[in-house]
Amino acid sequence: MTYLAIVFIFLIISCLASIVLWTVRNGISPMPTAKKVKRALLTTLPPACSGHIYELGSAWGTLALALAKKYPQSQIWGYETSPIPYFLSRLIQHYSTPTNLTFVRQDFFAVDLSKAKLIVCYLYPTCMQRLKAKFEKELHPDTLVASHTFAIPGWKAEKIVEVDDLYKTKVYLYKIGAT
Repeated sequence: MTYLAIVFIFLIISCLASIVLWTVRNGISPMPTAKKVKRALLTTLPPACSGHIYELGSAWGTLALALAKKYPQSQIWGYETSPIPYFLSRLIQHYSTPTNLTFVRQDFFAVDLSKAKLIVCYLYPTCMQRLKAKFEKELHPDTLVASHTFAIPGWKAEKIVEVDDLYKTKVYLYKIGAT
């Protein structure tokens, strides 16, 4: 085996180990949003939104990139703690055209969300329960929260869209003050 092959195998194993470690730490693996779900989510969101837009748990950055293209007048912030997906997100950002997209390697629970006009997330039920308290404390009336697959416990969605996919994935749209 050549030295280059050994280095390549080591890098692959290190990347996989990092993803597994951060999956255990975060409680969820960095999963991209499926195309049909992304399309349904983007269609469910209002055609215009000016202000700060946050994707919590941006993983590989593909949904944040789509948000940046849909809302060129808004600043999009993608938050991710897992280093490999974050690094790849930054590569996507570097080679894409939107200038309104910023990826941050930070725990979104430590971020002040009070400037948000729209929050988008694809997280797990326990995290959604924790976010509920943060949203109720920090978000202003009329802030929109869109979540796919997992609802915010105890909140009534303003709109629920069922995606025509294998899992009948649901997209939930909430408006702060209407819950």
